[in-house]
Amino acid sequence: MEQDWKKIRYLVIDVDGTMTDGGIYYDEHGNETKKFCTKDAAGFFAAHQVGIQILVLTGRECYAVTRRMQELQVDFLVQNQKDKTGYLSGFLQEHGISKEEIGYLGDDLNDLGCMQLAGFVGCPADACEEVRVRADYVSSVKGGCGAVRDIVSFLLKCRGEWEKAVESVYGCGV
Repeated sequence: MEQDWKKIRYLVIDVDGTMTDGGIYYDEHGNETKKFCTKDAAGFFAAHQVGIQILVLTGRECYAVTRRMQELQVDFLVQNQKDKTGYLSGFLQEHGISKEEIGYLGDDLNDLGCMQLAGFVGCPADACEEVRVRADYVSSVKGGCGAVRDIVSFLLKCRGEWEKAVESVYGCGV
């Protein structure tokens, strides 16, 4: 199955519980805030380096997500999407993308439908049982603690691309 992972051209990544710890925090003005792990940036940049585009797909909307995804230079950001599976199905059809070209990173029940549309599925260590059973790779790292980086590095190592990507992005070998 790993050989098929060389066809992955898009990573679709959930936010809450995958890039964050799943908590919802409000400041004194009622604004929603989130804590992102800086370690995940290496995964985003390495994926881009090998030509993988990133779609961040989340059921909530938050300015903190917009800001962080701009910093990570994601290709597509879709927030407040309650029907993630329907959206992703339409996105694949619109762009002529096959299942074998999609990797999906998520953590909870609302990600299961999207996972069925993907050729590779990764999840954080603390994903729900139903997701962990479906995943091709279960990270040893919890959501919001660098799980995205770990999953992307696993995928790129399987493809033989991690070391070259890190060298290109950071100017040093691993």
